[in-house]
Amino acid sequence: MERGFNQEPGTSTFSQVARLRAQPGMEKRVRAELLGLLGPSRKYKGCINHDLHQSMDDPCVFIFYENWESRPDLDDHLGAPHVRAVLGEADELLSEPVELTSLKMLNGMN
Repeated sequence: MERGFNQEPGTSTFSQVARLRAQPGMEKRVRAELLGLLGPSRKYKGCINHDLHQSMDDPCVFIFYENWESRPDLDDHLGAPHVRAVLGEADELLSEPVELTSLKMLNGMN
């Protein structure tokens, strides 16, 4: 059975939203860097989904929506070389710090 949105009752995942704002004029480069994270991240242990979105109202704003089997799986992913390489360029590419929000699904079964 597919994990994530079709979870068995009583099971849980670790969900996180990451909001990134590109420096003005750097949107295309940030988009390319972030898209490059998707393939390796989706193969990482515990990844249920790892999706990138771009704001329709502000092309500088990018949002990752991620679901992981556990917080340790996400933490391992965040320490991966491909993620660290992009985060190492944050001062040059982003106009503000990455905003992370951890989420708990409320579906009436918790």
